[in-house]
Amino acid sequence: TFVGYAFIYTLLLKPNTSQNIVIGGLSGAMPPALGWAAVANEVPMEAWLLVLIIFMWTPPHFWVLAMYRREDYARSGLPMLPITHGMKFTGLQVWLYTIGLAATTLLPFAVGMSGLIYLAAAVPLNANFLRHAWRVHRNYSDMAARKTFTWSIVYLSLLFAALLVDHYFRF
Repeated sequence: TFVGYAFIYTLLLKPNTSQNIVIGGLSGAMPPALGWAAVANEVPMEAWLLVLIIFMWTPPHFWVLAMYRREDYARSGLPMLPITHGMKFTGLQVWLYTIGLAATTLLPFAVGMSGLIYLAAAVPLNANFLRHAWRVHRNYSDMAARKTFTWSIVYLSLLFAALLVDHYFRF
């Protein structure tokens, strides 16, 4: 993960491709697998589901930031998606990745990793994220992007908190 983030992402991908967030997102998503391996000496499917959730969350989270900070990215010379492909395309990608994220977050329930507590939290959390992403896609404003970025942080925290609560209080 360190080599992937520090060298592959930072030195190679970030300055050279507009897909830097998607490709480099895997390094940032790896902590659940690493932590699981450190504790249990194995990396089961459940750990990879957590990695997948973070991986799918990363693009809409960072692209909305890049949208409302586009002038800063343009000055930096980094090929962020809003600069290389435009705001409409980026807004569409935020929307599509958020749909994928919402579907991905239902997998822990679908495979029996979580129960109804998690599901009851994931559904409204996803609905709110989808609402934010739709606004960015259909009626972009810097304020909508800022709110979506802020929500994405709260969203991931609450989603994983719900998973933890579900683990200890599953019924």
